[in-house]
Amino acid sequence: MTYKIEKTDAQWKALLQDKGAEPMAFEVARHEATERAFSGKYADQKGKGTYTCICCDKPLFDADTKFDSGTGWPSYFQPISDAAVGTKVDGLLWMKRTEVHCADCGAHLGHVFPDGPAPTGLRYCMNSASLGFKPT
Repeated sequence: MTYKIEKTDAQWKALLQDKGAEPMAFEVARHEATERAFSGKYADQKGKGTYTCICCDKPLFDADTKFDSGTGWPSYFQPISDAAVGTKVDGLLWMKRTEVHCADCGAHLGHVFPDGPAPTGLRYCMNSASLGFKPT
């Protein structure tokens, strides 16, 4: 798949280091790793603002859509816009899941599940390592 923003692994790694991203950010965002539950810096954050892609700074989720899912990962019931994220079916584990990625650079963010709250009924379960935060 091609995206608006394309870089080599070396370029992404250097960019994330320059931003001061946590060490796991490269593996999560560029190689679809998953951080441990309850270990991410945004799991319990409650501030107002916008969650962005750690790689390209694209706005992804408004803090007003964040909820406590009890899973240990930051969860949102909808992206900031329909053009913010993309999805694809991920059948790597024993079950099919829907992977969520940044629509501009393809960074792996997490997965979306159909067990979230109203109004969407969706739970966008994201990795803190693949997110940035801009407070308002």
